[in-house]
Amino acid sequence: MLKTFLMIIQVLISLGLIASVLLQSGRSAGMSGAIAGGAEAFFGKKKGMDELLSKVSAGFAIGFLVLTLMISLFF
Repeated sequence: MLKTFLMIIQVLISLGLIASVLLQSGRSAGMSGAIAGGAEAFFGKKKGMDELLSKVSAGFAIGFLVLTLMISLFF
């Protein structure tokens, strides 16, 4: 019963981790980044959202790691 509950939580955490990583902006945007770079310098870049998503991703990754270790050691 407990193992099933932990596995469901692990699936939810992994989906959250995947979503948070995919929502982050890439480091190199290629040609579109070169064109839009001037606009970002003029209007400002959304750093707050990237920093929040980075912290959320780190939290999900730590949770996934701890939960995976718990499942592998106890069951």
